[in-house]
Amino acid sequence: MKKLLSITLIVLLLASLFVGCTNDEPKTDEGTTQNETNKEETKDEPKEEVSTEKQVIKFAAQADSTPATQAVIDAFNSSQEEFVVEWVEFTNDSAQMHDQLITSLSSGSDEYDVLSMDVVWAGEFAGAGYIEPLDVKMSEAGINAADYNAGSMTAGNYKGKQYTLPFFSDLGLLYYRSDIVSAEEAAVLESGDYTYADLAAMAEKYVGEGGTDFGFVYQSKQYEGLTCNVTEFTKGYTDIEAGLETMKTFTEASWTPEDILNYTEGETHTQFTEGKAVFARNWPYQYGIIKGEESPLTPEQTGVAPLPNGGTVGGWLLGLNKNSDVAEGAWTFLQFVTGTEGQKIMATQGGYLPGYNVVLSDEEVKANNEMLQFDGFQKALTSTLSRPVSPEYSKTSDEVQVNTHKYLSGSSDLESTVAALENSLK
Repeated sequence: MKKLLSITLIVLLLASLFVGCTNDEPKTDEGTTQNETNKEETKDEPKEEVSTEKQVIKFAAQADSTPATQAVIDAFNSSQEEFVVEWVEFTNDSAQMHDQLITSLSSGSDEYDVLSMDVVWAGEFAGAGYIEPLDVKMSEAGINAADYNAGSMTAGNYKGKQYTLPFFSDLGLLYYRSDIVSAEEAAVLESGDYTYADLAAMAEKYVGEGGTDFGFVYQSKQYEGLTCNVTEFTKGYTDIEAGLETMKTFTEASWTPEDILNYTEGETHTQFTEGKAVFARNWPYQYGIIKGEESPLTPEQTGVAPLPNGGTVGGWLLGLNKNSDVAEGAWTFLQFVTGTEGQKIMATQGGYLPGYNVVLSDEEVKANNEMLQFDGFQKALTSTLSRPVSPEYSKTSDEVQVNTHKYLSGSSDLESTVAALENSLK
């Protein structure tokens, strides 16, 4: 009996060992185990893809002969894990760039996300609904409009809404012969606390000294430069009648060139840099000519001051395409370029005039832009004026030029000219 029981236990043990060595999972209808089925299902399931690609921001900006624009893009891209900026480089022909942008934007395209604009385009782009108002974004980001160049900000303000921030600025200035004008009157000029009547008196007083033929030269030809000068003489069109009368006085003065109504920037800088004029109204580029080896006039003979009512701003602005599909990234990039780091890169690597005021006093920026070391230039930056902001700026500017030139040349009277300009500005 004991022997039979032992044999039975051995058989059961061997049977259990055999079963333990086999797969005891139930088979499926296809003859596979459930684990195998699960593995195949797991293998066949599409995995959730985690994208590591950065969103591309297209930056429409003109060609840059300096390394600044590429440098500011590179600096932004290296700081980002989510966005990357690609520069869509336009020609330096601003009229051609304007037309290309209009063609794209008017079709509702999102071809460009961040737009570089001439200061006189902002009203047109805003009026057409091509660019996005920035007021809410600026408020949420703690950005204060007063921290930027006033004229540039006005140029990008349409019907009370701010559509742009400054990319880089430019402005009209008064140049004077520091070797002719007395130190006392030079200090008055650089303070900006003087009038066009004061300037006329000094022009009459000093003409003829130091080999000069003219007291004051500026841009009176019928072209965009005349609109800039009308902006300055009328104090931003706040006193059109007085401004036009003053321009007429300057045009007919004995110390003014007889052909002043044909003067552009070129005639202006030529007369001044050749030492023929005591005073000249022009842009910062003129100082570069004076520093050149071929200029008879030297930097030591040159002073810079604000114009009596302030200088017209030029330069470029940045705005956002209303139809951009990477709006968050576009705004992030725009803030970077117009903020401290971006503006400093543009100033130090390209020599551009910052539109963000805090950068103007940065020692590294001042060291790279000689004009920022002049008290008169720093003062001029605080009193800038904007040309008319209009959805039809070209038409408005043409009318200002035509009517003002007729008045200055004597073919129309003051009253009808004032009425024409007021009508153009409506």
